[in-house]
Amino acid sequence: MNNKFLITTIAAVFMVSGCASMTETQKGTAKGAAIGGGAGAVVGAVAGGGKGAAIGAAIGAAAGGIAGNVWSKRMQEQKAQMEQATAGTGVGVTQTADNRLKLDIPSDISFDTGRADVKSNFRPVLDAFAQSLVSNPATTVTIIGHTDSSGSDAVNNPLSLNRAASTRDYITARGVASNRIMIDGRGSREPLVSNDTAANRAKNRRVEIFVAEPAPAAN
Repeated sequence: MNNKFLITTIAAVFMVSGCASMTETQKGTAKGAAIGGGAGAVVGAVAGGGKGAAIGAAIGAAAGGIAGNVWSKRMQEQKAQMEQATAGTGVGVTQTADNRLKLDIPSDISFDTGRADVKSNFRPVLDAFAQSLVSNPATTVTIIGHTDSSGSDAVNNPLSLNRAASTRDYITARGVASNRIMIDGRGSREPLVSNDTAANRAKNRRVEIFVAEPAPAAN
């Protein structure tokens, strides 16, 4: 195998995929090309030595680039939908390192202190979110509830889970299949910041929603 060719190709693709000016779709394409290129080079080397590695890397990079583009493009479109729907609400919409869509729901719009019922000003956000999920039926959802450190685990653990369950129940009532959704409650175990002030405790009382789409199946 032409190891120098393979290493140079993959390294170059990963350097490009990290450029800050690239869109998420372009990054996904570059990363897919790197992975596909590496796999193609291995297969090509087995089949035809150094020359086969070069040809395999090129073919694998092209195929991987297409797969990465499809994955990231879909997630980027849903991210844009949610950014528009949550503009001005305080909800954070981000793309995670593992290519999931993440919604950070602050406590001041989601749940009252010590309660698990969905507040009225949280409902429009969930309405838009449910609509985006109905439009993207392949996606799966994980909802995680968190509390601050006030109170005991005996109170916080079920409260965080109940908040996640309330969020799930709200969106399933709007047409999202329940088997697409997993919930979890983390209590106060995963604070964003120290619980030393009222403002910080409010940041830690939150719901996080993750949306993922299965990677394209290998042929």
